[in-house]
Amino acid sequence: MIITIEKSMDERKRKELIENLEKKGVEVLYQEGFDYDVLLLTENAGAMNEADIRIVDGVIDVFSKMSYHLASREFKKDDTIVDVAGVLVGGNQPLALIAGPCSVENKESIEEMAIQVRKAGATMLRGGAFKPRTSPYAFQGLGKQGLLDLEEAGKKANLPIVSEIVSEEDIDLFENHVDMLQIGARNMQNYSLLKAVGRSQKPVLLKRGLSATVEEWILAAEYILKEGNPNVIFCERGIRTFEKSTRSTLDLSSIPVLKEKTHLPVIVDPSHAAGNWRYVKSLSLAAVACGADGLIVEVHDHPQFALSDGAQSLTIDHYQQLVEEVSKVAQAVGRNIVK
Repeated sequence: MIITIEKSMDERKRKELIENLEKKGVEVLYQEGFDYDVLLLTENAGAMNEADIRIVDGVIDVFSKMSYHLASREFKKDDTIVDVAGVLVGGNQPLALIAGPCSVENKESIEEMAIQVRKAGATMLRGGAFKPRTSPYAFQGLGKQGLLDLEEAGKKANLPIVSEIVSEEDIDLFENHVDMLQIGARNMQNYSLLKAVGRSQKPVLLKRGLSATVEEWILAAEYILKEGNPNVIFCERGIRTFEKSTRSTLDLSSIPVLKEKTHLPVIVDPSHAAGNWRYVKSLSLAAVACGADGLIVEVHDHPQFALSDGAQSLTIDHYQQLVEEVSKVAQAVGRNIVK
């Protein structure tokens, strides 16, 4: 159940309302909004009498059906701008350009790639240390050592780092060494993990599930927001369809839909959608034209020898060309990149 209340509601009356609700066995979460504030009732709310709540002075409305709310434009009209260690994402900020290898393979390689993608125009460094793979025999990442190598590479290149977290048990490790926590497509509906990153104050990059609808994706973000973490960025990475010519079908329509329905930033991963480096630039340009707030692109110094996803990884030269082309499209749609 969702209760909307006037922002001018007397604090004493608000606390009294919350206490009365909690006495009836419900958990109440108070959130400040743009035009009004919200009380979210999350336990045993079905037994509540809506009429009794509506007559309380200061209550605007009561909605019995729980859906996403904290992510909605109704809750917050202005675009949320997420600060990732000094790099601002969303609104009219410059495009966030995240680049790096699918997996951290060794210290020397990730440090060199970090320096090179920074020179090419990247504003953040990506790299996987814990890799959930479809096959149990595929390279699973270097674990903690890979994360430490990524952190060191980010420091040397002066780039914030982004890496995928696959277990809530690793929250402390990631909070100490990573600037933005990535929730991968396979974990979009791992609700215990979503709650765990929601209790963190680190920004969260939430990838769309392989077969998830936009509403399911927004509801996954709602899990994070509900726990108190407002710093969520959507990442469209393609969905599973009948089409076989690409790894996934990049749903560019999700960008304007999310922009209309939510206040959260949206970036695009063209690499996982394409599955082939030849298509990455075209998908990147299209994503920026559709209003994306950034791109996360796989880049490798020697893609042919990459331990994971080499076929969809750009070389440093190709990435530099991509950034140059993206800059032109960004300017055409009223955005820019950091130079």
